[in-house]
Amino acid sequence: MRLVTALLTVFLAVCMSGLFSQSALADKRVALILGNSKYQNVSRLTNPANDAAMLADTLRKANFDTVMLRNDLSATEMRRTLREFGDKARNADVAVLYYAGHGIEVDGNNYLIPVDAVLERDTDVYDEALGLDRVLIAVEAAKQLRLIILDACRDNPFAKTMKRTIAMRGVGQGLAKVEPASPNTMIAFAAKAGFTAYDGDNGQKNSPYAIALATHLTTPGLDLRKAFGFVRDDVLRSTGNRQEPFIYGSLGGEDVSLVPGPTKASPAVDANEAIRRDYELAERVGTKEAWDSFIATYPDGFYSKLAQAQRNKLAAEAARIAATERAKSAAEEKARLATEQAKAAAETKAAEEARIAAEKTKAVEDARLAEAERAKAAAQAKADQVKTDQNKADQEARQAAENKALEAKAAAVAKAAEEARIAAEKAAQERIAKAEEEAKAAAEKAKAAAEASVAELKRELAEAKAAEAERAKAGGRTEPAGADKPIGGLAAATPTEASPVRNSRSIPLACCSPNCAGSAASRVQLMEPGTMPPSARLLSSTSTPAPRWMSISPASTRWTWCAARPSAFAR
Repeated sequence: MRLVTALLTVFLAVCMSGLFSQSALADKRVALILGNSKYQNVSRLTNPANDAAMLADTLRKANFDTVMLRNDLSATEMRRTLREFGDKARNADVAVLYYAGHGIEVDGNNYLIPVDAVLERDTDVYDEALGLDRVLIAVEAAKQLRLIILDACRDNPFAKTMKRTIAMRGVGQGLAKVEPASPNTMIAFAAKAGFTAYDGDNGQKNSPYAIALATHLTTPGLDLRKAFGFVRDDVLRSTGNRQEPFIYGSLGGEDVSLVPGPTKASPAVDANEAIRRDYELAERVGTKEAWDSFIATYPDGFYSKLAQAQRNKLAAEAARIAATERAKSAAEEKARLATEQAKAAAETKAAEEARIAAEKTKAVEDARLAEAERAKAAAQAKADQVKTDQNKADQEARQAAENKALEAKAAAVAKAAEEARIAAEKAAQERIAKAEEEAKAAAEKAKAAAEASVAELKRELAEAKAAEAERAKAGGRTEPAGADKPIGGLAAATPTEASPVRNSRSIPLACCSPNCAGSAASRVQLMEPGTMPPSARLLSSTSTPAPRWMSISPASTRWTWCAARPSAFAR
């Protein structure tokens, strides 16, 4: 049963190999060939257009499905061409892009230069050139193989005239090393990174690199890595080892060729082929578990016995290694113990010597410490004496300062008291002067008021006498001589009302003078004329301008003060 399985496995492998060969023949292959020779702002190149034409013709003869040849493209035309080729590569299995012309490396990045580029400054490369990343995008859609060939490592005239906007920005010679990120991608340079390629000798139509590519690249069945190896050998030989092509990227373990080789006849099937491959696999693993697995799968036969021998050999080797390790461990342990004993003895001796040295050091230190203590005690005593003297001096200084402060305070208090006394005397003098001025003004005002009152009373008396004379003259009667006449408000009273009363009575009076108009009512004591003392005196109201006494004639019953109520005289 196992033999049948092994035979079936071999048969299927042969069938799959045949299918792979048939599918390789059916792969769709597309190529874009670019050649820039006629540069507008620098000297032209002779070979790129010729190299591009030769490579395009080589790929067409290799039966590529699509070969696009474009020469002398501007920046816009290059971008448009890459976009068009990207659409074709999307449905292809193999995509090849070849570029011949000027290229430049700036800050570790590679750029292809169109024919209309000026590149006055190093930063212009970002706008006027096409980065290698853009070229990789054009071929990345291919399903099996992506190949980019750059014959752009020529001596670049732009780098010599280009201005540097930043001094540290690197503009290198040739192209920089690249590492493709996509699998099954290969990038080939005409020269190693950092070196330049040659256009060929004078009069040579094609460059050495292009000639070698046309010779080896489309060899049927030749693996690309071997083809580029042959290209490298030819270029080194033709340039005297001055130019070495280089490739970057990696491919799988199978041979990868641009042109499939002839189909080979299937070899005879070996019945033990599967067992042999498993044996070789177990041998590469080389562990006991691998041999146990092989023996369990193939318990009988030649390879099974070989496997058992290998397992026994592996076990014996393991036992030998284990014994060697044990012996080595024992020897190491013995050496370690001897080393530790010697180390312990050395440490004991060193400890004893250290103890003796420590004791000597301790004795010296004790003596030094005792001396230091004595010095410290003397210094402390001296410091205490200095401190005592200092405290005494400080206390005397404080006492002197306090005495001085008290004297200054007493002087300040005395000065303040003297200033207060002077200020009080000055204030008292000012108050006395002000009081005298106010008293003088009040006296003058009272005198003026009294004089005005006397004048007013005289005037009213004269007016009253004149009025009585007029009434008497009008009535045809004459008052007895020496009789008093009603004055002011009493003149309007009837004879009955105006007759003097017999009993002493208090009558409210009001000031009839204009100077005391609106004053409060006063009272006058009325008495019989016969009983009134010779010199009756009347104290005027407190509302009058000043206190005064009025003399009353014994025969008089009327005064210059008016009664507040005339009818009071009738009672």
